[in-house]
Amino acid sequence: MLNKNKKIYFSKMHGLGNDFVIIDGIYQEFTLSCKFIQKMSDRYTGIGFDQLLLVEKANNIRYDFYYRIFNADGSEAAQCGNGARCFAYFLYLKKISQKKKNILETKNSNIVIQFINKSNIIVNMGKPLFNEINIPKFKYENFQLTTINFNNDCITFGAIFIGNPHVVIIVNNINDCDINNIGIFFNTHNKFPEGINVNFMQVVSSKHILLRVYERGVGETKACGSGACASVVFGIIQGILHNQVVVTLPGGDLEITWNGFSHSVYMKGPAEHVYDGCINMQFL
Repeated sequence: MLNKNKKIYFSKMHGLGNDFVIIDGIYQEFTLSCKFIQKMSDRYTGIGFDQLLLVEKANNIRYDFYYRIFNADGSEAAQCGNGARCFAYFLYLKKISQKKKNILETKNSNIVIQFINKSNIIVNMGKPLFNEINIPKFKYENFQLTTINFNNDCITFGAIFIGNPHVVIIVNNINDCDINNIGIFFNTHNKFPEGINVNFMQVVSSKHILLRVYERGVGETKACGSGACASVVFGIIQGILHNQVVVTLPGGDLEITWNGFSHSVYMKGPAEHVYDGCINMQFL
């Protein structure tokens, strides 16, 4: 039962324009419904955000905190790289953690965040996965390119799971892509019953790519950290990218490093605190 007179205190933050509301769930008690999250995320009648992030106590003593992510439509996501950097900055700003490095438990994995300063936050995103267990009903072998028919055209893509499922499409010009319609097509296709993040990657050089991302449950965002990681990993597997790549997204740049299959993917980038606020549960 929601206590409609209770105020929830939050921080508004963003990572390269990918914006979040972050709530401390350790020192505040509340229950958030899917409907409430949807209303909060509305940019005209609510606060407005791409994702809602919760800081909770870890379920296992091996971890420092439990990192929960909810999309704007109220669905729960398993990973968010830009959110992880904001999460690290939030822990520092609110003095929730005295440590520069924290291990986070997530819905289906764990990540390590290291706060150097707000312009340099490093996230160990873990090892990418490539089997169909992680993307239900979608089967592929040996990291080969896959094709799918869209409006009498053929789209070639690869699939990678790095906290979230991603498909990566290499394009000649990201400004000429029908991102919204292709994103909706993938997210309503029976091959991807749980939805999927769709990455459109333009290769500038072996050390630089341009990227736009359609995120499941949200739509196109200014930036996507796990999408940047998935795209670089895919490019390295295809032999077209170096092991350290600058990814330019609409909101700014990330640096992604991956040294091969036995290694984790590392992401480095900034986070920004916008403002603090509170919202009454009677908003519902």
